[in-house]
Formats: sequence, C-alpha cells, structure tokens
Amino acid sequence: MATGPHKKQYRLGELLVMKGVTTQDQIEIALTEQKQSKEHLGKILVRLGFATDAIISDVIGGVIGQESIDLTRAVADNDAVKMIPKDLARRLKVLPIRYDATKNQLTVAMVDIFDVVALDQINAHLGGIAEINPVLAGETVIDKLIDQFYGFELSVDGILHEIETGEIDYQSLDASTGEYSQPVVRLVDALLSDAVKRGASDIHFEPEEGFLRFRYRIDGVLRQIRSLHKNYWSAIAVRLKVMAGLDIAETRAPQDGRISLSMSGRKVDFRVSTLPTVHGENIVLRVLDRQKGIVDLEQLQLTEDELTTLKLMVARPEGIILVTGPTGSGKTTTLYSILNYLNNESVNIMTLEDPVEYPTTMIRQTSASETSRLDFASGIRSMMRQDPDIILVGEIRDEDTATMALRAAMTGHQVFSTLHTNSALGIIPRLLDIGVKPDILAGNIIGVIAQRLVRVLCNACKEVCELGDLERNLLGLKVTDRQQVIYQAKGCAACDNQGYKGRIALMEILRFDEEMDELIVRRATARELLRLAISKGFRPLADAGAARVLEGIVSLEEVSRVVDLTSRLKQN
Repeated sequence: MATGPHKKQYRLGELLVMKGVTTQDQIEIALTEQKQSKEHLGKILVRLGFATDAIISDVIGGVIGQESIDLTRAVADNDAVKMIPKDLARRLKVLPIRYDATKNQLTVAMVDIFDVVALDQINAHLGGIAEINPVLAGETVIDKLIDQFYGFELSVDGILHEIETGEIDYQSLDASTGEYSQPVVRLVDALLSDAVKRGASDIHFEPEEGFLRFRYRIDGVLRQIRSLHKNYWSAIAVRLKVMAGLDIAETRAPQDGRISLSMSGRKVDFRVSTLPTVHGENIVLRVLDRQKGIVDLEQLQLTEDELTTLKLMVARPEGIILVTGPTGSGKTTTLYSILNYLNNESVNIMTLEDPVEYPTTMIRQTSASETSRLDFASGIRSMMRQDPDIILVGEIRDEDTATMALRAAMTGHQVFSTLHTNSALGIIPRLLDIGVKPDILAGNIIGVIAQRLVRVLCNACKEVCELGDLERNLLGLKVTDRQQVIYQAKGCAACDNQGYKGRIALMEILRFDEEMDELIVRRATARELLRLAISKGFRPLADAGAARVLEGIVSLEEVSRVVDLTSRLKQN
C-alpha cells in the first residue's frame, strides 16, 4: 500500500480481499445485498457469515493506524453511560465505555471514528464538559452492549400496570407492523429479552389453577422469575402462538413452532413447544442463541491433554465420532464447535438434525422429522449421494440409523453423531443392544466423548469449604495433603445470589485404537475395556470432576449433582 501524501485509498471490500479475509465473490454478494438493504457493508458481511465484527474492525484499524477495542468483556462505567442518553447512543451507533475525570476525557466506541456528524452531535450534547476519545469497535457488539448498559426500554412492571388499567384487544396481538400498540406484545418481548440477557437456555410458561408461573433455566437449573394472575395467560399464549406461527384455535393437541427475533444486535431463535395440561396449555421455549451455542474449540475450556486428544480424533479422515450424555449436557455445542473447527471451503459438511438448531454458513443442514417424511436412516442414504466429506447425524436411535451411519464411516466419510448413554464405554453395549455387530464396530469408531455440564463457582463470592474424611476420600487426597483448599458456593449480587456464574463441560474422551477394537470383537467385559483405556491415559468423568474441584473452579456438591463419585470411594 502506498504511503505519503498520495496514499492510495482502498474501499473496505478491497481491503478485506487483500488481507485474505473474504473472497471477491463474497464481496460481490454483499454489495448486491447492500443495494437492497442500504446497510453498512461490514454489517452485511457479518450477517452473511463471511467475516466477524472483530476481524473487520482489526482490518480497518490496521489501515488507519487505530487499534480496535475488544468489547466482549466490557464492563459498564456508570459515569460514562450517564453522559450520553440511550436514544442518542443507539441512533449514532456509539457506546460510552470510560470516563477519566482526571483528564476530563470520555472514551466512546464507534463503528466509524471519522464520522464527523456523530462526533459533532456528541460534542453538542456534552456542551464541552469533556473531550471525546473515539475508539473503533464492531456494530453488532455496540448494539448488544447498548442494551446491556442502558437496560430495557420498558420495565415488565410498567407493562403489567398498563395491562391492569386497560382492556386487551386479542385481534391486535399480531403486531406485524412493528408498532407495539398492545402492552401484551411488549410484555412478551420484554420477557424473552430478559431471558436472553440472563443467559437462560429455556423459558417455561406454566399455568397453575389460580396463577401463571414463569421459570427460566439458567446454568442448567430452573429458577422461578415471577408469578402472574391467570387472567394474563390467554393473551400471552395467543401472542406466543402468533409469533411461532401456530394455530391459536388449537388448544387440545401439542404443537411445535419457531420464533426468530433480533436481540442485542444479533439474531436469536426460540424453539416453541405447547402441551395441554389440566390447567391449560403449558408452553416451553428453548433459546437458540447462536452466539453462545457455537464456540471455538479452544474456548470449550478443555485441559491441554483433552484438547490434544480431541484434535487427534478429528484428524482421522474416516470413521465415526460419538458424543454421549443426557439431555442438556451440551452435546450440540460440542459437535458444532468441532464442525466449525473443520469447516472450510475444501470440505462439504452435511447435517441431518431434528430439528436444525443453529443455521451455519457453508454447512448443508437438513431437518429430519415425521412431517418432512425424512427419517435419519433414509436421510443418510440421500446425503451419501451429495458428495459429502463430513456428515453429522443428530442422534442414533435405532439399528437402521446406526447401520447407515457406520456404513457412511466405512466408505471414507467422517461421521459425527450423539447417543444416550451414561459413559463413553457405555456406547459399546448400547450399539450391540440395538443390533450392530461387533465386527462392524471394530475399526470404524474413532472415539467417544461423554460429557456433563457443571456450574462454575462465582469468583466474587466463593468461599473455602472445610474438608472432612468423606470429601478427602472422594477427592483422592492423602492425610498429608493438608494444604489443599476447595471452595463452595455462597452467593452475591454479581451472581444473582446463586453462588454460580456460567458453566463448563466435564468430559471423558475415549480414543479407540487396535487393542480396543480387538477387545470389542471378542465382546470383552466393561471392566477389561476400562482397564485398557485407563492404561492409555483415559480419565473417567468422576476423575475429571474431582480435578476441577481441586482447581477451585467448581464445588464438590455441584460435581456430585451430575456425576457419580461413589466409584472413587471404592478406589481409595
């Protein structure tokens, strides 16, 4: 790139192609989209999945000599937020992130730091009381943090008061015009937004005899958020059904639907399920937040050995990798993290799911269901004709699906799937039980990942836990290990008085080799298989949980909730 006074000016698309971030074809697609939507090119590229906010900011920042700021871990500065009202921040796409009283300087994150009009409007609002220090950041992150730093437009309590003082017009609950004339429409949106901001994975609307209960599942545990009079339920249920495209007149049969909303500057989907109960329809929404549901392999918080073993497994070009665990144990997140790691333009990745949860760029995704007349077995058979390199099968439920998945693995494909068992070694008797022959299993299974999700202790309030003889026995500590400290949950404002904040996966990763295959062929006992696996470095779930407790990350009580630790009592 030329330097000096005659420095050549490059457009954003040209810069991204020059840096190898996108291809020229991708830029042309985004430019075509821009003619229709009039959006910023960078925002379109992020929406299409061609680039990320962080990469675009880094490229722009490198060219203009201005480092971009990473706002993913930003904490609100109340003094800064008070200086710019929310309406102005949202309109100008700016976020006040820091106020330095000593320098009388307000640091503001902006999509375009050379936007003179925006800077003038901020200066006019401040009236010269502070100097502006603009820094570069991505538009999606700024939108998200404006919501987090400023709170809601309307409180749930305020909307409820509005409902109590007026009548509900059921005909206007379909607010397709975007103008929320009905408070029930805003109430539902506020509840969904609140659940997403709290990090809920499921939202429960549960009618009882005289009231309606709201519960969120946060970090794997249900929490009651509030209760309302049952008079509200019919209007809320109609609104949810309208949003999900369900039949509002049908109240005696289960229904399934999907809601897509834009929240905090990103797209969030909700899978909706209704079920008739004695007190009315029970509605549960599964929150499908792609930003949280799909993470990089390195961000799964695996140990170094676990990450190395996992990468060795996915490096094998053919065979099947199985992920096992109960419902809600993070199997889908792990699988999509692996697919993202493998995803590039040189491979054809195809998935068959029930249903597709996280739409992903460059991956061919198909929903298998009774309504589409496509089951897993026939779906795999059809996918084999589509020249795939990698196949993801949502779940192995029967002999036909297992046989087709293993047949795909035997014909040079890399196959991923899930299975419901209690441990990694439990997949062998499970597959034998549904009719798969041991000769077919041997040599075609690359490895198995068994996992559970455990809540992480809040760093702000966790407290030291006294160790008794039972705890020492469970953790494998000797009498001489008096210096070892473990922690327990307490609760504070930072963790909403729960004592826990966030979750991590406990994993046991079993990599198959020739010796393991030989034992499978001769139908060896579970004890023989376990003995061989441990001799090769395999670490059971109980041991992985105990290690996390000793690291001070999780509590012994939390690990005991999801993993059977009694086997360690026998060992010690």
